[in-house]
Amino acid sequence: MSDIDNIIGDTPFIKLGEKLYAKLETYSPSGSIKDRMASYILTKALHRGDLQGKDTIVVASSGNTGIAFSMLSAAHGLKCIVVMPCNMSEERKQMMRAYGATIVEVGPSAFKDAISLRDKMLEENSSYWSPKQFSNPDNIECHEKTTATEIAHRVLDMPARLSALIAGAGTGGTIMGCQKQLSKLWKETKFILTMPQEDAATHGIQGINDGADFLVDKDLIDEEILVSTEDAKQRASQLAKENGLLVGISSGANVLAAERWIEKNNPTGVVVTFLCDRGERYLS
Repeated sequence: MSDIDNIIGDTPFIKLGEKLYAKLETYSPSGSIKDRMASYILTKALHRGDLQGKDTIVVASSGNTGIAFSMLSAAHGLKCIVVMPCNMSEERKQMMRAYGATIVEVGPSAFKDAISLRDKMLEENSSYWSPKQFSNPDNIECHEKTTATEIAHRVLDMPARLSALIAGAGTGGTIMGCQKQLSKLWKETKFILTMPQEDAATHGIQGINDGADFLVDKDLIDEEILVSTEDAKQRASQLAKENGLLVGISSGANVLAAERWIEKNNPTGVVVTFLCDRGERYLS
């Protein structure tokens, strides 16, 4: 484990409204919630010896997971290749390159093509390793043991219960790991997915709904709330201008979904969501 791994997690828990709280994942070293999963998966793989004879991490990503593994590869003395759709933000690509990663691009919004190319690269290169975060159970376990535990500690200190947890799903690891842990503490808690109003090929909320459910078990999800790309961008802009929180588009979507759910349901407890990443990577 590197020094970088040791400072991932324990992010701030901030109040955004009378009943609304958020985990401020922008405090992660590379600026997003994906640092948690990337560090957890890589650390477990190293302990198991999965990377013996391997010198390169190959990851299919729409951006933040690629940034996280680019950072961790540098910290662990490994090379990194990120396979991603070409229409992701330029700032994300620049961050990966700054960490020394190589980027291989596929067609716009062609996330399944990115996964297929990753798999082909793994077959052809015995020195390559991939976290395969879309199917890796360590992804869920990471959020069960870290993210959910941190939320539980904060909410248990409050007089109110946890009425709902609201999150978007890229891999699905965050919401499923939190559901697995927090549903044991509060049986009545609702677990709600933030989803783009547009389809996977046309929406602009980078990082969620890339066209597959991956780790999401819809039987354990109570509701989906649709948010348009434009509304998500506007809410993210408001968070910067009114709260001093320069966060990404998916954070705007999460906060707006949470506010809509609170307005509709008037819960007696608190609602928790996620400010997933920093906004600098969406300025272009």
